Amino acid sequence: VIQRIFYTVNRSWSGKITCNELRKSNFLQNVALLEEEADINQLTEYFSYEHFYVIYCKFWELDTDHDLYIDRKDLARHNDYAISNRMIERIFSGAVTRGRKAQKDGKISYADFVWFLISEEDKKTPTSIEYWFRCMDLDGDGALSMYELEYFYEEQCQKLDNMAIEPFPFEDCLCQMLDLVKPQHEGKITLHDLKRCKLTNVFFDTFFNIEKYLDHEQKDQFSVLRDGEGETQEVSDWEKYAAEEYDILVAEEAASDQWNDGYEAELNPVDHQKASVLKYQMEKRPFFEMPSHLADVDLDEYDYDEDFE
Repeated sequence: VIQRIFYTVNRSWSGKITCNELRKSNFLQNVALLEEEADINQLTEYFSYEHFYVIYCKFWELDTDHDLYIDRKDLARHNDYAISNRMIERIFSGAVTRGRKAQKDGKISYADFVWFLISEEDKKTPTSIEYWFRCMDLDGDGALSMYELEYFYEEQCQKLDNMAIEPFPFEDCLCQMLDLVKPQHEGKITLHDLKRCKLTNVFFDTFFNIEKYLDHEQKDQFSVLRDGEGETQEVSDWEKYAAEEYDILVAEEAASDQWNDGYEAELNPVDHQKASVLKYQMEKRPFFEMPSHLADVDLDEYDYDEDFE
């Protein structure tokens, strides 16, 4: 609940909440809402614990040295190398990241990863559309040219060739995407065009996510169109992804606990005593061992209130 309160007033974990921040937020109404709801994971207006758990586990998995930053190679491993290298380079170019770390050291923080993961798993929201549009707009002129589309599609073709799958020629792919988006001006696709499109996820996946591109190709055209027409869907793509991943993580943890319990039962009395001491020491430690310099991280630099447009 405390974590929810901090999200409500849009504060980092500094431990201080000012009166002005409380006045600006619907603090009391949201506290009452949290008290009425037996399971706070059912409140989708904010990050639930499930969402936080999934994001942090995904970040921790990629952050192999656990310094709270991930580089290009780390991010490329996401979802079994599904994202193209050219798109990874664009993410680290500064198009959608803040601060000097991404450009100077080639690393992004946990806050940047949150934006990446949510945008990657739900490409239909205005924020995610703006995120990927910025990445694909190589020259920053506010429109996607045919050259920019071909630039990203070339790597997709290479990946398909490596998988022994014959790719569509770029001209055929381009015709499909133009029919999908229906841009207002010939020869370029604007941010406004993509926000009007109901299948932006199909558009973006075609150019930089090979796994999801193949998933779309395996579906029949009518089912894809039905998915796009579901504007009033109660559960977003992100919520579905988070729920599925949370179930997988919980199942893996339960299986690990069962294995450890079975192994502990087979130990002799002396080893059993040693294992009990070790288990007690582990239980006293936090679930995630955080580096001590975390307190020095300034989260205020990750203020994303500006309008992308």
